[in-house]
Amino acid sequence: MQKHNVNLPIIVTGRHLEITEAIREYSHKKIESLHLDYPRIIEAKVILDVEHHRQIAEIILFCADHIHIEVKSTTEDIYASIDESIAKIARRMRKFKTRLLKSHRPRKDGSIRHIQEQVFVSDDLQSEVDHIEPSYVHKEQYKVRPLYPDEAIMDLEISQRPFIVFHNQKTHKLAIMFRRPDGDYGLIEPEDKVAA
Repeated sequence: MQKHNVNLPIIVTGRHLEITEAIREYSHKKIESLHLDYPRIIEAKVILDVEHHRQIAEIILFCADHIHIEVKSTTEDIYASIDESIAKIARRMRKFKTRLLKSHRPRKDGSIRHIQEQVFVSDDLQSEVDHIEPSYVHKEQYKVRPLYPDEAIMDLEISQRPFIVFHNQKTHKLAIMFRRPDGDYGLIEPEDKVAA
């Protein structure tokens, strides 16, 4: 069990903000004091930013088992933003650990979910409203990592993303794991054969 993060490489950088020794020491102290049973932290990055009167603290933890935790907080004080980000990481890790423990418990009999049946009239599904062409508004680089499906679920648990794209180590195919509205997870993998 990892109680303290000793000799942990922590990189503190600032955008639109000069990093003082006090801020650097405060960030180091807060991250080193994180009490995490799992996972083991390999490296931590703290990115501090000032936009108008908002003080933003983003903390990224690179952990063992391909786990990547990223949180961001905005307040009017940089120290409060750091504290809030640390609290978010702790909450996320507690939630993750609870789900990890629950997934290893045997299911009780009668754990089947009953979904209410609904019938839609086909006329209700037709609409004469003009359709607006969709366009994407956000673009970002995304690193596709080799993971097993259970590792992808763990990654989703501790991230704020609705999906994760990864190289499935079981099937050796590109796959997408996504969070369903009912709380379960879905897995999308491409077919080998092209439809004729």
